[in-house]
Amino acid sequence: MFAKINSLGLFGLNAFNVDVEVEISRGIPAFDIVGLPDLVVKESRERIKASMRCCNIEFPVARVMVNLAPAGTRKSGSVHDIAILIAILKASGYITDDLDSCCFIGELSLNGMLRPVEGVLPMVLLARESGFRSVFVPSANAFEASAAEGIDIFGAESVTEILDHFIRGKKIKKQKPFVPGENIQEGLLDFADVKGQKTAKVALEIAAAGGHNALLIGTPGSGKSMLAKRMPSILPDMTFEESIETTKIHSISGLLNPESPLVTVRPFRTPHHTISAAGLAGGGSIPRPGEISLAHNGLLFLDELAEFDRKTLEILRQPLEDRKVTISRAAGTVVYPASIMLIAAMNPCPCGYYGHPSNRCRCSHKQVAAYLSKISGPLLDRFDLHIEVAPVEFQDLSSDVQEEPSSEIRKRVTAARNIQNERFKGSKITCNANITPDKLQDYCVMSDSARTFIGNAFDRLGLSARAYDRILKVARTIADLKNSEMIQKEHISAAIQFRSLDRKYWNINQDNKSNTA
Repeated sequence: MFAKINSLGLFGLNAFNVDVEVEISRGIPAFDIVGLPDLVVKESRERIKASMRCCNIEFPVARVMVNLAPAGTRKSGSVHDIAILIAILKASGYITDDLDSCCFIGELSLNGMLRPVEGVLPMVLLARESGFRSVFVPSANAFEASAAEGIDIFGAESVTEILDHFIRGKKIKKQKPFVPGENIQEGLLDFADVKGQKTAKVALEIAAAGGHNALLIGTPGSGKSMLAKRMPSILPDMTFEESIETTKIHSISGLLNPESPLVTVRPFRTPHHTISAAGLAGGGSIPRPGEISLAHNGLLFLDELAEFDRKTLEILRQPLEDRKVTISRAAGTVVYPASIMLIAAMNPCPCGYYGHPSNRCRCSHKQVAAYLSKISGPLLDRFDLHIEVAPVEFQDLSSDVQEEPSSEIRKRVTAARNIQNERFKGSKITCNANITPDKLQDYCVMSDSARTFIGNAFDRLGLSARAYDRILKVARTIADLKNSEMIQKEHISAAIQFRSLDRKYWNINQDNKSNTA
């Protein structure tokens, strides 16, 4: 007796089809699973036997062989439990329905109940693409699975419900498709709470409008973290495609909110500076997403940047350029998307008061240089905006004047993003920060005065090719905020001003040598 049931597997973010084949034949009673299963898959034998006993179904007294095809792809996790059980019941004759258009995903408990699994959404999306008409999942996963349109989702609490559906005519109700509601920005910190810091606010508005990376440098208590933590309140809404991409990553990480199967608010990840390289980029024998990928289509905030391990920080260099993280293991290679905004904050020296107008810095030039050298030149070059956060003046702190709220800043950011969406329609570019080098001249058209100005600045300041590209992209965003079709000289000038701190702080060694001479 033979039966084949459709299931799905997951490796990283990549779902793949799995054919669960069962043959029941005469011979010494045995229950074997082949097809490159890992230990968790092999342990499903005991869960299946216990579940069948709870449903008053005898396990076949025969040789039961289960093959998970394709046999050359490693199968991991408990996602195939239900499919194996259904295949055994069909091969035994308990289920006679045609199940070729159905897919089964989920874990079994010893009492026959179905447990939720991670990564349901990417698997259901593949099931839809493969032409399956319905997917059976644990009821706890049904709401998440309903975010995939065009396929019927059936959520079951137990094996008994599935048997009732196919044998006894008690049909499981289809899960209603998830309809995203209005994106409500609740519980977000507001820029109206920040006194003063007009220059920093303008810079962060530019960063949000164009999706640019920004580095905040300032003395302790100047408000660097306070400003960065209010960035989510001015970020534009996610598109449906961005929501699906982000939800898939959060699904395989088990981070989805049970009350909302779709991530509709841009992620804001703030890892501690003690995070490991694997925690930041992702890793493990079966690679899992790291903080970089979990912040996909959102914002990654690294506070106290110089306190991070230098080797860990260097991992950021390639993802910031390629917008993806590639993790290679013996089991295979996984590519996670990583289109992020990186916002970082740091002090200028160990004591924090280097360059302070009134408080004297207690650090030697050697200590300051060693502290700043934790941020390499190539990593520093990947920040589009360098923002010096000066100490707040008393008159600003004590002022009764109401600061501009995030809602007003967000309107300007959204308007600028709408201009970009129209400009990049039909391409894979989502914002100015993602403009590819081959399209830079097409999208960043400059006036003659702007071209002359940036040419002089390039020679005088010794800018790198990457710095030139990023200045153009920032200038494009500033022009969008000003509703200017062409980049003008003042837009280039403003963009260059926001890339000057590397010459102020990271040239300390040269300054010290010249002073000594």
